[in-house]
Amino acid sequence: MAYTEDHIALAAEYALGTLDADERAQVETMMAVDEAFAEIVQAWAHRLGVLNQMVGSVEPRPIVWESIRSEIARTALAQEPPALAEASPLPPPPIPELPSPETAPPESATEGVQSPEPQQPEAEQPEPSRPEPDAIPDIAPQFIPQVHAPDLNVARAPQAPVVDDGNVIRLEGRVKRWRNIASGVGALAAALLVTLSLQIFLPDALPGALRPAPRIQTVEVKTPAAPLTASAQYVALLQGQGGGPAFILTVDGATRNFTVRKVGATPEPGKSFELWLISDKLPRPRSLGVIGASDFTARPLLASYDSDVVNGATYAVTVEQAGGSPNGQPTSAPVFSGKLIETVPPTQPPAPAKK
Repeated sequence: MAYTEDHIALAAEYALGTLDADERAQVETMMAVDEAFAEIVQAWAHRLGVLNQMVGSVEPRPIVWESIRSEIARTALAQEPPALAEASPLPPPPIPELPSPETAPPESATEGVQSPEPQQPEAEQPEPSRPEPDAIPDIAPQFIPQVHAPDLNVARAPQAPVVDDGNVIRLEGRVKRWRNIASGVGALAAALLVTLSLQIFLPDALPGALRPAPRIQTVEVKTPAAPLTASAQYVALLQGQGGGPAFILTVDGATRNFTVRKVGATPEPGKSFELWLISDKLPRPRSLGVIGASDFTARPLLASYDSDVVNGATYAVTVEQAGGSPNGQPTSAPVFSGKLIETVPPTQPPAPAKK
């Protein structure tokens, strides 16, 4: 169901608690019959409930409760029906008048002559004495407003035309709702602004749930690179029985990479030259690979050996079948061999300047 702005505003005002009793009853009825509208009210209550976390409970002063009790008593007294006016005192009963001899009827006189014994008159009901016209009654005066009959000769004033103010009332209600929503949203924005300010400048004043997470800043400090130093260089002349050099072996002392330079050796057809490392610290010779057909062959295989082994070993070349030894062991005696000698010493880093 699509809800209008009035429904949404009504739900927000219900969550804020600014509706009167009739409007609250209307909203509660709508919530009971419409689950979607109830979810809208709950959503507004969840959004505006953050205001309760920012406001603490304040105990009102005793004079506030006294003023409330006095106002309730005055309102209850004003709503009671007016008391009946006290009944005016009844006039005293009139004194009955006894008949005088002059006013006695003649019949009573005749009867008195005939009967020697006086006959007592029968008790008669006393008649209430009628007050004289000019006598002032003893009744308390009562002021009764005088109501005059309407004068037909007076021209009747024309009645004012009846104006339908339903639209005005609806507009006033809508303005009231939006004004209340604007007030609530403004209060919520102010609370959020205060919270953000406290999070930035005074985070310790906030409860644990509202405190910002600690910021961890990583600072990378770059140290100046160490000056490059030249590493030691080693060279071995691999030569045979004839005394002429066949290969020149160069080893970098820092990286332990070696390079084989072919000088005068020529492989036989279907054969290959293979380089070996022979040391008394190793149980058997270790292959350093087949020397290629080009003039230069570079290998990084010496990086896995200790520097003492590399510097003190004997490097030999054997003639193997094409592609190298099939079992990892030399199959013939070395034809060329030699040892490393240091040709370029390592460069020492400069000493730091003294201040």
